[in-house]
Amino acid sequence: MTTRADRTLDELLDYIRTSRGFDFTGYKPTNLERRIKKRMAAVDVERYDDYIDFLEVHPDEFPQLFDTILINVTAFFRDPQVWAFLASDVIPQIEQLHDGHGPIRVWSAGCASGEEAYTAAIVFAEALGLEAFEQRVKVYATDADEDALATARHGAYTAKEMEPIPDDLREKYFDNEGSRHAFKKTLRRSVIFGRHDLVQDSPISRLDLLICRNTLMYFNAELQNKILSSFHFALGDNGFLLLGKAETMLTQSEHFVPVDLKHRLFQRVARSHVDRLGTLQDAQGVPLSRHVLLRDAAIEGAPISQLLVDVDGMLLLANQQARASFNVTGTDIGRPIQDLELSYRPLELRSRIETAYAERRPVQVINVDRALGSGDIQSFDVSLAPIFDSEGVPLGVTISFTDVTRYRRLRQELERSNQELETAYEELQSTNEELETTNEELQSTVEELETTNEELQSANEELETTNEELQSTNAEIQAMNDDMRRRASDVDRAASLTNGILSSLDKAVVVVDRNKDVKSWNDHAAEMWGLRAEEVEGRPLASLDIGLHVAELDAPIAQSLRGESARVTVKATNRRGRTFVCDVSSNPFIDGDGAIQGAVLMLEEMKDD
Repeated sequence: MTTRADRTLDELLDYIRTSRGFDFTGYKPTNLERRIKKRMAAVDVERYDDYIDFLEVHPDEFPQLFDTILINVTAFFRDPQVWAFLASDVIPQIEQLHDGHGPIRVWSAGCASGEEAYTAAIVFAEALGLEAFEQRVKVYATDADEDALATARHGAYTAKEMEPIPDDLREKYFDNEGSRHAFKKTLRRSVIFGRHDLVQDSPISRLDLLICRNTLMYFNAELQNKILSSFHFALGDNGFLLLGKAETMLTQSEHFVPVDLKHRLFQRVARSHVDRLGTLQDAQGVPLSRHVLLRDAAIEGAPISQLLVDVDGMLLLANQQARASFNVTGTDIGRPIQDLELSYRPLELRSRIETAYAERRPVQVINVDRALGSGDIQSFDVSLAPIFDSEGVPLGVTISFTDVTRYRRLRQELERSNQELETAYEELQSTNEELETTNEELQSTVEELETTNEELQSANEELETTNEELQSTNAEIQAMNDDMRRRASDVDRAASLTNGILSSLDKAVVVVDRNKDVKSWNDHAAEMWGLRAEEVEGRPLASLDIGLHVAELDAPIAQSLRGESARVTVKATNRRGRTFVCDVSSNPFIDGDGAIQGAVLMLEEMKDD
């Protein structure tokens, strides 16, 4: 039963597919949900429907989401022993297939930022020589991530990314461009990058080698089989398929046979060569036309009903069994199949022919029943196989009707006779299914561990980058702290010098800022008015209760704040109660930048002449 969370996840995937053309519905749910949840947490969203709203309002979130789902973990010469095996064993076989000349076509599917494609180019160039490589080899590199492809097309990498490449190959195949290393332009023309969706897009064809490492493990079993079928079409006869180390269950595929399981190398199962019968020759090179007759006779006398329909829908051939079973006459040959009863009875053929062309694979329908005039039921297994030329252009489709009526009857009789053994068989079958389930779970665990390892590697690279940034920031903060300490030291020395100067004067000195708050108060001022410096500094001058009419100093202070000097005499009483006339001079207090920061007041008792 589908949960609410599943339904909203499906809605999110539908929204991504319809709005951006990315179809992730075939990805393994556990991996996909974990990656999406990571991105949702980054934008502080908990529910899938809220995340859909967020994507609608913030379309710039899509690239961030795709980068999180499509884990672009790759490196030069990843798993070096695989590349060594490719150079020593596989490339010589490819050369042998081409007799030492002719074009060689390589496809790196899911190439991410390009390191794997350039590694393949280097391996082939080393094996064939630079001149032969440039003339004969084309490396097609594809990925669904446009940002990763942009990096791959540029072909320039940092010193850290280049570390897996041996020094001699680095100097031979890369040019220095400042802090980065760029793949040589003369060889770069042999590596072609393009966007490609393995699920939706048509494959590149006539390949000698297809490299797709640790990409299929993100898809479910149904899509893996679909992609493998596409890979089978893409490879030429005896072409090689190189997979990732986590993709072991593919040895069960009917499309490929394992060549070396340790290195995950498989070879395409070659297509049938029955059509060569018509071109066989005798020892003198004379065509043996009787083999053509033998071929036609074999088809005519085949025990199953066989039809041949061309790409335009014309019936070109119906063997004896087909004519007898479906009432096809000689006049029906050359007619559109849609005009014949056979096109819709015992099953509808036209839609299935279109499906076979569209999906470029055989279409099978089993247990198709047809009522006979006698009242009996006849059963067929129907197979529709598309036919393509060497360029992949559809030519027609063969339709085979295999009569399985007797088989079904025998099966029913066998089921009735074996009812007593059914319980034991079911128990054995249950045990077998449990073992298969356990095996599949183990494989799934291996694949998830591999995915987790790549995620950890990606996270480690992010942490290393963050650490480098933090180290750079720490260095800047340390420099700023050192500068602030020097400045503080300078300020302390200046303050000490200023206090020393003020203390050395034989007059009472008071420094006020532009707000007329006391900033300095020397010892003579303390002696004259009876207040210590720590009691007055920071307080407004007007608030001081001393034997001086401080209000009479507002005018000269204001004059000094305008940049002028002023002088007044006021009556005062010192801390001992003695009355005297105080001479007050006010001058501007100017900082190092020439700005007026306050006023300097010098107070002195006037002596009688």
